[in-house]
Amino acid sequence: MPAKAKRADELDAQLTQPGVWDDPRRAGQMAREGADNRALIATWDRLERRARDLGELDQLAEGDPELQTQVEEEGAAIENELRAHELDLLFTDPYANHNAVVTISVGQGGVEAQDWVEMLMRMYLKWAERRGFETEVIDESRGEEAGLKSATFIVRGPRAYGLLRSEHGVHRLVRISPFDQNHRRHTSFALVEVMPELESADEGAIAINPQDLRIDTYRSTGAGGQHVNKTDSAVRITHLPTGIVVTCQNERSQMKNREMAMKVLKARLFQRQQQEAAEHLDQIRGQVMPAEFGSQIRNYVLQPYTLVKDVRTGLEVGNAQAVLDGEIDPFIESWLRWRLSKNSEAGMRGNPDGSLSSSGR
Repeated sequence: MPAKAKRADELDAQLTQPGVWDDPRRAGQMAREGADNRALIATWDRLERRARDLGELDQLAEGDPELQTQVEEEGAAIENELRAHELDLLFTDPYANHNAVVTISVGQGGVEAQDWVEMLMRMYLKWAERRGFETEVIDESRGEEAGLKSATFIVRGPRAYGLLRSEHGVHRLVRISPFDQNHRRHTSFALVEVMPELESADEGAIAINPQDLRIDTYRSTGAGGQHVNKTDSAVRITHLPTGIVVTCQNERSQMKNREMAMKVLKARLFQRQQQEAAEHLDQIRGQVMPAEFGSQIRNYVLQPYTLVKDVRTGLEVGNAQAVLDGEIDPFIESWLRWRLSKNSEAGMRGNPDGSLSSSGR
């Protein structure tokens, strides 16, 4: 909790600085984060006081059946509330409350895999809509026949990154392909990458030499009206030392597309920097895995039966369509609880930071 209190104080101080409200959306996010931190601190302080009072009551209840019953009831109530709030313990890293930058890329499976990318994007956008989160599509690369080769979008809302980081990895689909005239069953793969959207203070830590960038402009191929398609408003930025390529084409202005592409590039470079500096690869995101058989974190089977199963936690849901319609909270919560247990085990083994080894992802 001290880290939460310190963060809340920092946010309060930042909100009093001149010009901070010139960006109402960012200032509003800061205000909400500060309020959330203080509410969390108040909740745990109250639970701690109740636990102390229960201990004192337990000492007085010896030989008194009525007090013993009261102690048992209060103990059960505290245990239930602790369970309801235990997931809050996972949102203590400095990035959990950031917005999430999500990129979905096609893996093995051809046209079927491209359709799978679009299905996954729809699933996450539906999930965000259910939670009242704001989403912004940054870039889409459409397939020649159907679906998407890749898509990048931002999810803005409380703990967006802390929640969606559970989705990082390879997702596998098994179904009878609508693109196969022989109606055969196909297996497709897509890679979901989740990064925190950087705040101004974090972006300053990422130094980019302009000479390391190749910036190309081209005519947008996506939606957005006649203006978008008649001007070279789309932007592609290649970071030559790392080979990272970022594109943005959803804005009408080339300048805005360039600003957004730079934001995504900095997020990718920041993530890469964290990975290289981390003793364990899963401090920010999981292991980098090829989008192919054997590397998936979750399987979605639509034929001959329906089942969605998370390989890491073992959670299974039979209503696959509901999951694809955005009902992924059970998988997110299951992963958070699984990670909490893994962190506890790591702490018992003596890991100084409580982090996982790369095999624990």
